[in-house]
Amino acid sequence: MNAKVEKALNEQIHAEFFSFYLSLSVAAYFTAHHLDGFAHWMRIQAQEEFAHAMKLFDFLNERGGTVELLPLEAPTREWASPSDAVEAVLEHEKFISSRINDLVDLATAENDHATTVMLHWYVSEQVEEEATADTLFHQVKMVESSPHGLLMIDRELSGR
Repeated sequence: MNAKVEKALNEQIHAEFFSFYLSLSVAAYFTAHHLDGFAHWMRIQAQEEFAHAMKLFDFLNERGGTVELLPLEAPTREWASPSDAVEAVLEHEKFISSRINDLVDLATAENDHATTVMLHWYVSEQVEEEATADTLFHQVKMVESSPHGLLMIDRELSGR
């Protein structure tokens, strides 16, 4: 496997595991604030982020690369409001999208067609991830001063 691509994939595995950690941290924040639907939604999101990391982990192994698990920093644990917590998730998804785009550019430049094709799934996935987080952020912002509105969204999210 190309050394540059292998290094970049390991860094993306790290970023995806951090996404898992951040999602769990946001879930814990919502649980502490008795917003169990939001917490449920974030726990499901954490499972997805873990799966994204493992997909890269398995791909790297299948290609004969070496997986290098890098240390994770502690994510933020507290936010000023539910909208701030959701905004943190949205901004992180945008960051991940940028990283995925850079990975596609690198794999293409290195003529690593297998990695380029595999990464196209992540490009599509990030469109969905950003759209979902963006919608939730704007909905929470709309009802920020309405506890009833927040509880309605919380109830809806519990059904995810």
